[in-house]
Amino acid sequence: MHLPQMGYDRAITVFSPDGRLFQVEYAREAVKRGATAIGVKTDGGVILVADRRVTSKLLEPNTIEKIYVIDDHIGAATSGLVADARILIDRARLEAQINRLTYDEPIRVKDLAKRICDFKQQFTQFGGVRPFGVSLLIAGIDEKPRLYETDPSGALLEYKATAIGAGRNVVMEFFEKEYRDGMSLEDAMVNAMVAMGKAIESELTYDGIEVGMVRVEDRVFRILGVDEIKGFVDKANEIIRTQR
Repeated sequence: MHLPQMGYDRAITVFSPDGRLFQVEYAREAVKRGATAIGVKTDGGVILVADRRVTSKLLEPNTIEKIYVIDDHIGAATSGLVADARILIDRARLEAQINRLTYDEPIRVKDLAKRICDFKQQFTQFGGVRPFGVSLLIAGIDEKPRLYETDPSGALLEYKATAIGAGRNVVMEFFEKEYRDGMSLEDAMVNAMVAMGKAIESELTYDGIEVGMVRVEDRVFRILGVDEIKGFVDKANEIIRTQR
């Protein structure tokens, strides 16, 4: 007895005749509708830039969280369903602390990314659950800078520069042309902001983006304040204006 076509659409654990899991594809669509987040890796560290434009003057900008500290040396940017992202961030923080308690050392960035992806994959395989409608950019430093992108299916890839969310295609096209090995962390910051400007099709505002960074020198991931990003935003806006 074969399920009708609608059955493949509604049952996570059932493949369609052409080998597709529709619920996973729908989860990816939720990510594509999310705010753009960008990651750039250099020899000096890793940068995350996320769009958090305020849609109402009544909204407090600080309540819009797109970048999170996971452990001392690791941070993450999210795109997709906010509540789903919060669950995965909490899970990532728990995995990082379990590793410290068990092995008395910080977790490797790839190990953390794999554990999160294993957790996400479970929700594509069992009945009665749905996939997480969120992707993460996980940035950190162990032996060297690392930048991983996780997919709702549980897949992960390491990138030199990448993006998730609505502006992914625009950003990836930009970095295919502009990214170069050996660029400084400061140049990477400006490039990421220019790419964000292209993705949102407007100039950047100081409170309209969130920026996280981890440097090789101190291996501490932190979210930057407005005063720290003003110069980079101004420089990126100048470039955006000249390229119009």
